[in-house]
Amino acid sequence: MNKHPKPNALIWLLLSAVVIGLDQWSKAWVLASLPEYTAIPVIEGFWNWYRTYNTGAAFSFLADAGGWQLWFFTVLAVCISGLLGFWLSRTRRGDWRQALPYALVIGGALGNVIDRQIHGHVIDFIQWHWRDHFWPAFNIADCAVVGGAIGIALFGLFEGKKKTA
Repeated sequence: MNKHPKPNALIWLLLSAVVIGLDQWSKAWVLASLPEYTAIPVIEGFWNWYRTYNTGAAFSFLADAGGWQLWFFTVLAVCISGLLGFWLSRTRRGDWRQALPYALVIGGALGNVIDRQIHGHVIDFIQWHWRDHFWPAFNIADCAVVGGAIGIALFGLFEGKKKTA
């Protein structure tokens, strides 16, 4: 029995490339247009442009670890992207519930890897808040990773329910 679907879902890597392109374009705009550490209101009381940098991972995890985390998160993101790419090669092209989230995570993870390798940190610039409660700043790559992870979890949960029923 053939375990490699034909055609496979590797075409979805084009979406990963679009995510990387939008992410890098937005960060180039941020570097050229936004002052550092200065809130520029987009929707007063809720959303700011706020150029900041993250040397760690989500919520600045390990940001003050001394520098080794740059390589740790780079290797981790490349390995996860490779694994998801392998899974895409074993996924049917039309299975968007599986392919779409994988492609989003790959694009987002590699978008942030590019930042780490070029700048030594990730450029964040989207800041949401409510009154004095601020969510940590993030970027388009982060949105893709979170959206993809949610898709993997939700579609995996629904797929699991369907198989057991």
